[in-house]
Amino acid sequence: MMIQLRLQQKLRFPPVVKSHGGADSFKLMPTVVAASPPPPSKFSSLSFKSSAKPHASRLLLCRMNRDSDMISQLEIGKANEKRGSHKQVNGIFWILLINLGIYLADHVFKVSWIKTLYLYHSQPVWYQFITATFCHASWSHLSSNLFFLYIFGKLVEEEEGNFALWIFYILTGVGANLVSWLVLPRNVVSIGASGAVFGLFAVSVLVKMSWDWRKILEVLILGQFVVEKVMEAAQASANIGGGYAMQNVNHIAHLSGALIGVFLIWLLSSVPSSTDDNK
Repeated sequence: MMIQLRLQQKLRFPPVVKSHGGADSFKLMPTVVAASPPPPSKFSSLSFKSSAKPHASRLLLCRMNRDSDMISQLEIGKANEKRGSHKQVNGIFWILLINLGIYLADHVFKVSWIKTLYLYHSQPVWYQFITATFCHASWSHLSSNLFFLYIFGKLVEEEEGNFALWIFYILTGVGANLVSWLVLPRNVVSIGASGAVFGLFAVSVLVKMSWDWRKILEVLILGQFVVEKVMEAAQASANIGGGYAMQNVNHIAHLSGALIGVFLIWLLSSVPSSTDDNK
């Protein structure tokens, strides 16, 4: 016998009964009913969208935006850190401009009151110990000082910063003028940044002392130059007789400026830092 399979899409009619042969023989013909589609799963895409809460999607989007903002801020921070690793040098250029400006006002434009900025040993005024470090007698005097100021002043500012450069320049210059006023006779007039230049010589060498081979090489190159200049200044100062007014170069200011620079570095190194106190 042959069994026929019929698919019914809807369960509206009962199973069909068919007989073969006589009245006593009949067979129930099985029928296969197509299963209805399963109910939609709660995890289907449509159900997920409808079951998800609106504020949850906004929270997820907010977190993604927040993470992207954090990443961008980190990238900006890294770039700023790289730029910040190189100290910006401005102070030495202001010092050079002030020296150059006072020279032009004094020798080119003939501004009369610039002469009051000189240090007159006979009748000194307190501010002249500072202002005399920015005055120069001739272009050659200014030119040599500007050259050495730029080299050693830039090194000091790169290592210690703008404020420290001004402190070293003023203190070494004022100290050199003070020593000159105490030692030299009263008929002398002191001008020039030579005392501050020699002070920056010493400071630029001492602040670079470390075990890094590049630092050691810089110390050797700069140190031999500074030692040579200081020894020349000390020898010239020892050989000075009584004719101070005849001299055009104040070697006492050179030597005292270098010694004051060494003293300042020693004084700063002896002061305990905050890291040492924490230890």
